[in-house]
Amino acid sequence: MSTQPGSLEMVARQWDYFRTLFRRTWRGSIVSNTVLPVFFLLAMGLGLGGYIDDGGSSTIGISYLAFIAPGMLATNAMTMAVGESTYPIWVSFKWEPVYSARIATPLRIVDVLNGLVAFLLVRLVLTCAVMMAVLVAFGTVSSVAGGVGAVLMCTLLGLAYALPVFALSASIDDDTPFALLFRLGIIPMTLFSGAFFPVSQMPEALQWVAYLTPIWHGVESARMCTTGVVAWLPLAGHAGYLAVWVVAGWLLARRQFTARLADG
Repeated sequence: MSTQPGSLEMVARQWDYFRTLFRRTWRGSIVSNTVLPVFFLLAMGLGLGGYIDDGGSSTIGISYLAFIAPGMLATNAMTMAVGESTYPIWVSFKWEPVYSARIATPLRIVDVLNGLVAFLLVRLVLTCAVMMAVLVAFGTVSSVAGGVGAVLMCTLLGLAYALPVFALSASIDDDTPFALLFRLGIIPMTLFSGAFFPVSQMPEALQWVAYLTPIWHGVESARMCTTGVVAWLPLAGHAGYLAVWVVAGWLLARRQFTARLADG
């Protein structure tokens, strides 16, 4: 009697494709997801940070480099996750019927989605780990456990952004919404997430807007981990909030993938 393969097995069956894709694209990913953030860290953390620290006007209690380092880790994870969840997904629906071809095999629609999530998860862990190695070299990480914790929280943050964007990419026929997403969403969230200055410096109304965004929770939790100043209850709250975004995003993505592929 034959049985339907489990979800993990169906994800594993797609891994040769993802491995081949990664081998062809990893060099460009290293530059965009690691090298460029390092240059930004050098300019902001050591350049601008030198003026802030030497001026004696800092009220954050740590060096500016140590302050923005976890913020850079978090914003890099967000940007990378959104980038991998927009055009690569949309093109595979709109111009290259990759997903339609996959469901012509024993793969189910949910297996296609889970395979994409698993591949992105690996990409996020690798990207955050490489970036963390850079932060360690800069001396901005207090402990190994803190570094691991920051990588895990930023990986969760990346998924919290990627899965809702998966749903968006599966539901649109042209790429106009992506420009709006980056210009009116990702860039403002990067600037006002608490990565470069405390959110408490903003007007109260904007503070509450920041608190609702996943990136603020990612930045705060990563900063707790790298500085070693951990408040466990708030950290658990940050993780729980991001997990809610992941679960809700997965459910929405499954719905949109099913609607798109069932119609196509």
